[in-house]
Amino acid sequence: MATEGSVKIVYDEKSLNDGSADEPEILAVLGYKQELKRNRSLYTLLFQSIAIAALPFGEGGPLLSAVYGGGQLSIFVGWIMILFLASSVALSLAEIASRYPTSAGPYYWSYQLADGSSRTLLSFINGWVWLIGNWTITLSVNFGLASLITATAAIYHPDFTAEPWQLLLIFYAILLVSFVICAFGNRFLPMVDIICAGWTAVSIFIIFIALSAKAASGRHSASYTLGNYDTSLSGWGGFTFCIGLLPAAYTFSAIGMISAMAEEVHDPTIKVPQAMAYSVPVLWFFGLFFVIPICATLPPLLDITEAPGAQALPYIFHTVMGTPGGGLGLMFLVLVVTLFCSISITVAASRTTWAFARDDAMPLSSLWSKVNRGLGVPVWALLLVTVVQMLLGLINLGSTSAFTAFVSVGVQALQVSYGIPIALSLFHKRTQVSQARWKLPSIVGIVSNVVALCWIVFEVVLFSMPTALPVDQTTMNYASVVLMGFMAIAAAWYIIYARKERPYDAPYRLG
Repeated sequence: MATEGSVKIVYDEKSLNDGSADEPEILAVLGYKQELKRNRSLYTLLFQSIAIAALPFGEGGPLLSAVYGGGQLSIFVGWIMILFLASSVALSLAEIASRYPTSAGPYYWSYQLADGSSRTLLSFINGWVWLIGNWTITLSVNFGLASLITATAAIYHPDFTAEPWQLLLIFYAILLVSFVICAFGNRFLPMVDIICAGWTAVSIFIIFIALSAKAASGRHSASYTLGNYDTSLSGWGGFTFCIGLLPAAYTFSAIGMISAMAEEVHDPTIKVPQAMAYSVPVLWFFGLFFVIPICATLPPLLDITEAPGAQALPYIFHTVMGTPGGGLGLMFLVLVVTLFCSISITVAASRTTWAFARDDAMPLSSLWSKVNRGLGVPVWALLLVTVVQMLLGLINLGSTSAFTAFVSVGVQALQVSYGIPIALSLFHKRTQVSQARWKLPSIVGIVSNVVALCWIVFEVVLFSMPTALPVDQTTMNYASVVLMGFMAIAAAWYIIYARKERPYDAPYRLG
């Protein structure tokens, strides 16, 4: 390899598999040199995963989809189902992350697991899909926070509707706050993730107690709480339940982004897969204490569809608590969780950008791959993540449907980038992951891979569907079109420029 982050391969691959190599040696085996400070542990990595999922925001932000998806049954049963579905993805990725513990993530894994001359093109395309997924899912969090802030203001001013330019300014303010914290507070970020995990747990407990105790709009029976199912709102008929899975699926969609932190944690061949594997059951358990009181006190579904700003959570909290102050108090907890999420997911996205640039796969790669030695942060990559979001945010001024497509494509792009290495590993009979230090028993791994791939395919379809029928130009979901457009542009960029004019410096081939 010829990039700034590359080194001559000195150590043999056996040291990677048997755990005898230290962190710089591991990176040397993988084809890179140590540039970032390893200041994270298993617990801070796990807490960052929790911060990225941002449970009250991840489930609560898109909760309106579950309302259209039938209500309580979709919310509760969907949460039960997601434990097994998300776990299968997390476990499948964890094995591969243990085998190849680098911030390059899925595109590096794809190159190592593929055969033949096509692996470079496959790695390049998956790298761009992975990059776009990171950028747009981060965009969805930051813009979602801006939308929740304006919807929270409507608790006190029901007639208030934020103008697009007002929403954009709030969005920009959030981006700038996250940029400053991520750029200048890197040594404090592990502590920020710990605080976020504690804040999230306490917030869920407070929400659980407050909703259960107050229940100003009434408490439902157990059968209604867990089984109410209204198919009249979405127009999807029997498919309505699947629409209701969107919030739970969104919550766990970015679980693989923690792989971007592999070069900042000690003993990454064990700690990264452990953080991935543990995060799903931990989040799921705490999520029960969030979704059950919501199901038990949910106002009439039709009323929720009229919530200001199309944000169900502030309306639900306000209605259930019975006072604006009560609703604001609970929303304050959620907004802080989401701000923590903004910081953690921005860090992960910046590391993904830096790693991809390190392999010379982007225009101006030499700039984006620079690490500021004083701050210990790839500041230019962080700036690029911020500027890309700012530019995409401008789309909302002209077309909300077009902007929604860019936001929705985040989940699809991440799932596709996960699916490619999982499918390659399974196709090659899991020979590479069988050498990983952290791995599943053979039959468990095969089942997890198959379930993960089925779920990923379904998610890509699910996030292509409009929430309700009939559709028009403004309600149509164009996410799949945007995703295919990105993939086509990536392929064209490789053929026209990266392959000929400036050869893509593909990851070093192990084995």
